[in-house]
Amino acid sequence: QVQLVESGGRLVQAGDSLRLSCAASGRTFSMNAMGWFRRAPGKEREVVAQLWWRTGSTYYADSVKGRFTISRDNAKNTMYLQMNSLKPEDTAVYYCAALTGASSTYDYWGQGTQVTVSS
Repeated sequence: QVQLVESGGRLVQAGDSLRLSCAASGRTFSMNAMGWFRRAPGKEREVVAQLWWRTGSTYYADSVKGRFTISRDNAKNTMYLQMNSLKPEDTAVYYCAALTGASSTYDYWGQGTQVTVSS
């Protein structure tokens, strides 16, 4: 089992920056990748960014490329999402997730943290 707890979401203005954190605990050694996802009101959940734990490779959705940065602190088992130049369309509940073992899909999810960007 892996437990994930997000934090850092809040109300900000367009153009502001915000950093989300995702603290992992439990069987963190089994994690192969972690990712940030978001669900905006009335929309499907979408992937924002992903980080492959062993290689450090990253992936970003086109909508956030150049503005968001995913990173990690191995010592703290924590993943971050630095969000710059925030736009109202970034408003969503942001979730972190972990992909473990032989799974091909993300199998552990946090509870989500709300990010609201006002115009």
